[in-house]
Amino acid sequence: MTTDRAVLLSPEGPLESFVLPEAHEGAPPLSVRRNAAWMFAGNVVYAACQWAMLMVLAKLGTAAMVGQFVLALAVTTPVMAFFMLQLRSVQATDAHGEYRFGDYLGLRLTTAVMAMVTVAAICLASGYDQATMLIILAAAASAAVDSISDVVYGLLQQRERMDRIALSMIVRGAVALAALAAATLTTRNVFYGILAIAATRALMLVLYDLPSAAIIIRRGASAVHARGYERLLPRCELRKTLALAKLSLPLGVVMMLIGLSASIPRYFVEHYWGSRCLGIFGALGYLGLVGSTAVAAIGQSATPRLAQCYAARQRKAFNLLLLQLTGVGAALGLLGVVVAIVAGEQILALVYGAEYAAHNAILVWLMLAAGLGYVAAFAGYGVTAARYFKAQIPLFAGVVAATAAACWWLVPKYGMLGAALSLLVAALTQLVGAGLILAHAVRSPARVVSLSPGVRGDDTRDVLTGL
Repeated sequence: MTTDRAVLLSPEGPLESFVLPEAHEGAPPLSVRRNAAWMFAGNVVYAACQWAMLMVLAKLGTAAMVGQFVLALAVTTPVMAFFMLQLRSVQATDAHGEYRFGDYLGLRLTTAVMAMVTVAAICLASGYDQATMLIILAAAASAAVDSISDVVYGLLQQRERMDRIALSMIVRGAVALAALAAATLTTRNVFYGILAIAATRALMLVLYDLPSAAIIIRRGASAVHARGYERLLPRCELRKTLALAKLSLPLGVVMMLIGLSASIPRYFVEHYWGSRCLGIFGALGYLGLVGSTAVAAIGQSATPRLAQCYAARQRKAFNLLLLQLTGVGAALGLLGVVVAIVAGEQILALVYGAEYAAHNAILVWLMLAAGLGYVAAFAGYGVTAARYFKAQIPLFAGVVAATAAACWWLVPKYGMLGAALSLLVAALTQLVGAGLILAHAVRSPARVVSLSPGVRGDDTRDVLTGL
């Protein structure tokens, strides 16, 4: 494996350098600002397309059809999240190059198959009717394809080339939306719409994502190494694969718990109030994607820099960048609540219709929960950058327990409002727990990455120049 040094520059010259795995001279990393801009654009378009999918179902179908779509996501998301093992975050924070791309790809292919089998078993044991079962399996297939692209995104994020991720997301979102609209308009069946989404994502994986990974790998390969497309193949070294799985397993459990905490209110709404209410609740909740888009773009772009700062024991720089991120999250949350109060009813009527606009009060509570979740999410990026993986298991187990308890108490009596309040409880629990983990992390020692001669690991003069 080749290595190179990514040098942070200032008017006085290079201050320090970090060893980046398989750095590539032909495609140098972008700054955090440029990466965030690209990811913001990619996430905005992709989230808009995801939102538009619900709009298509709401306009061309019924609230019950939207409910079927939301239920399929609620069933598949925790399972897929667990088996994805959050390998993308492990890749992005692998500042010492412990594993190659092929190791991540080989593990992901294995877990994608396991996830599909698990979802099928859940469907058989759940008692769902055949139509609902087919919709859930189609959603799982689409997510499995996405999981392969996610490994490519992890490579590109590690190399700080978010522009390629953003372009993939933009095209993938737009094409999937068009496919869903065409299939739904033709068949009036959610199942065929989701199948169309899965097909377009498979095409993007083959035609753009994998070739993009090959280009990045080839540019980082030296003459003594194999060419890029050969190193793109999955690696199946049992010992290394098991070691990577063991490292990533805590994050897989964490992501499953996160998926459960988001899905539990939907389970309760569907059980007590039916598919129609679930469709309305799910559609309202998707408006929070507006802020989540910015959070994901900035958080994913800043994660490699946070990891480098923490690994180099640059605590002041780590804390400053994290404080900036959480401030952005709070501002986005406040803006969302204000918009929901002032213009929420008009937005819902325009986007979904009068049936949804009648529930604007619930939207306000959902936006408040989303805003608190933005701050908690940025704190979570800091926890992941510090590679505190196992500590997140009890954190999100607590979040799931708090969410379930709140739903058990509130949803049967208050319906969708109770579900919204439960999400608020979940976000508050996550924020408090992540804050406690971060307080411990910044006081604990960490490994030091290789620095230029004469440069101290605690030098913070120019770490944020990429911003």
